[in-house]
Amino acid sequence: MAHMDTAFVFDLDGTLIDSVYQHVLAWQEALDAEGIELSAWRIHRKIGMSGGLFTNMLVRETGLDIDQDLLDRLRARHAEAYRRQSGRLRALPGSRELLAHLTDSGIPWTIATSGRMETAAPALEVLGIDLEKIKVVTRDQVKYAKPDPDLFLTAAERLGVDIQSTIVVGDSIWDTLAAQRARALSVGLLCGGYGADELQRAGAFRVYEDPADLLKHLDEVGGRR
Repeated sequence: MAHMDTAFVFDLDGTLIDSVYQHVLAWQEALDAEGIELSAWRIHRKIGMSGGLFTNMLVRETGLDIDQDLLDRLRARHAEAYRRQSGRLRALPGSRELLAHLTDSGIPWTIATSGRMETAAPALEVLGIDLEKIKVVTRDQVKYAKPDPDLFLTAAERLGVDIQSTIVVGDSIWDTLAAQRARALSVGLLCGGYGADELQRAGAFRVYEDPADLLKHLDEVGGRR
């Protein structure tokens, strides 16, 4: 039987970058500016999902009539609030080392994020990602974001690999659900705030603490040449 090479597609926020709570606070600031009260923990549970689902969540949990103009303002306010916090972004332990190891080992990898480039750019800069070399996929480039599979399918296509030989690494249930729908295996990381049981129920076949922990156990998920 022929050996199947493995490729990796990484989520960004909460997976490679310690930025989940900056996003939560930025969304809360944006909502507060529009007079919409929503607890931080409720926002946290929705980080990583598509804008459409986030809208549906707002409607369900606030009972407000939310139109496109309001959504556009919220997105702009969130982006601005997040940019002000970008100086506090940090790479999660092992992120750079993990990506460097994959590169040195000749294992294909890329990043696929439900964030738009306007908010993803600071995090990519912290990681030292060269966009000329790494084919990062953002929300701007697909019709639907997580939990739809478009981001991960597009990432695999750009890498030139079979989605079924791809490992999706993410920190939220939205990552693992999208990976399942794309027919990729998924690995969950705890560094975004979700619990191991939640990630496993959503489809993660392995769960590790953070990128450093994944790097130690990379052979368990086929990360070798």
